[in-house]
Amino acid sequence: MSLSTRRTVLAGLAASWALVATQGAAAAPADPLPSWNPGPAKTAITGYVARVTRQGPDFVPPAERIAVFDNDGTLWAEQPIYFQFAFALERIGDLAAKNPSLRQNPAIAAIADRDQAAIAKLSEKDLFEAVLAAQAGLTTEEYQAVAKAWLDQARHPRFKTPYTALTYQPQLELLAYLRGAGFKTYIVSGGEVRFMRTFAETSYGVPPEQVIGTTPTTKFELRDGKGVLVAQPALGSLDDGPGKPANIDLHIGRQPLVAVGNSDGDLQMLQYSASSTRPNLQILVHHDDAVREYAYDRQSKIGRLDKALDEASTRGWTVVSMKSDWKTVFPTKP
Repeated sequence: MSLSTRRTVLAGLAASWALVATQGAAAAPADPLPSWNPGPAKTAITGYVARVTRQGPDFVPPAERIAVFDNDGTLWAEQPIYFQFAFALERIGDLAAKNPSLRQNPAIAAIADRDQAAIAKLSEKDLFEAVLAAQAGLTTEEYQAVAKAWLDQARHPRFKTPYTALTYQPQLELLAYLRGAGFKTYIVSGGEVRFMRTFAETSYGVPPEQVIGTTPTTKFELRDGKGVLVAQPALGSLDDGPGKPANIDLHIGRQPLVAVGNSDGDLQMLQYSASSTRPNLQILVHHDDAVREYAYDRQSKIGRLDKALDEASTRGWTVVSMKSDWKTVFPTKP
């Protein structure tokens, strides 16, 4: 091959490589997580998804791609009080005024009286039992209608916006990104399951059957010939702490590979995910942005992040700094 011919071939190859590079750049996908700042957290997420979705030693079949998310403090805000408890405080006060016998339950009496000292002494189980006792007798449809009506009119005390406007934009992107990669996304939260199902599909794209939460005991009844489920004044299952992996096994039947939480109540769920023999990813949202949202962790009564934060450091889990890793917090500025 002559020198001139060789130059012609090399020029042609260079032109071809340039065309391929140009076409590749044009075809490059848009950033799936535009509200996430570049950094270790975003890299851990996108790197993990790439590994498990391409053929190779870490490939995971789509049927096994399960991701579980806590709700309060993970998908939407939770301060200064869990939003469901804000709903319950209002509703319990009204019900206790109409039915004084409910006050025989010390938790209901404390809530109805807004007795902060007494409320502070109540356990999470006490609070949930009070909430469920006050809602006893309602069918699932009746309860969800009441909850939806409250969500439509209630406003957050700080942001003066509907509670459903306080979902986290970066997490909405993460949910969509995982679903686009073949993951089935579930909510596994301490919140009452019927309350969450009133907004989960609209707010997060998560259908009711993929929402797992704290449940009351229920009873089947025929009312006017129609079969209904009626809430009873007792706790069926508390979906918090060790209750989360137990309910994941009961309702999903597969060990999740991705687990996302923000508090010690999510620790066992993350540990369960981290125990999978498949490649897995654990994510903790750290609330450290007092300007755009709230800053709290080890000493907080709501969403305490203490033991899980230590374990994340020890085990190399991904800790998301709300202040540093998120370009924006809410879909629109409250």
